[in-house]
Amino acid sequence: QVQLVESGGGLVQAGESLRLSCAASGSIFRVNAMGWYRQAPGKQRELVASITRGGNTNYADSVKGRFTISRDNAKNTVYLQMNSLKPDDTAVYYCNADVITYDLLRAASYWGQGTQVTVSS
Repeated sequence: QVQLVESGGGLVQAGESLRLSCAASGSIFRVNAMGWYRQAPGKQRELVASITRGGNTNYADSVKGRFTISRDNAKNTVYLQMNSLKPDDTAVYYCNADVITYDLLRAASYWGQGTQVTVSS
């Protein structure tokens, strides 16, 4: 089994920054792509940013230039640096990872429990 544990959410004012972290643990052979999604009240969950094991990144247009995703493969951890936060960034942020475990030896998608980010105006 694999667990994804997120941290770093909170309440900030517009223009401030937050850094989210997500660590994967368990019977992990290899972690492939990792990403961050968010879901605001009444809206569908959307991709914020993703990163391949090799470091290739992809961002939603709404966060380009403000958010940066990175990862530490040795720690099976992904980060999301969020700068110049806006009230529209308010949402629950979820970590996602494609993980190959020792028992399955094939990739499966796992989700964290979510962390709340609230940006006040």
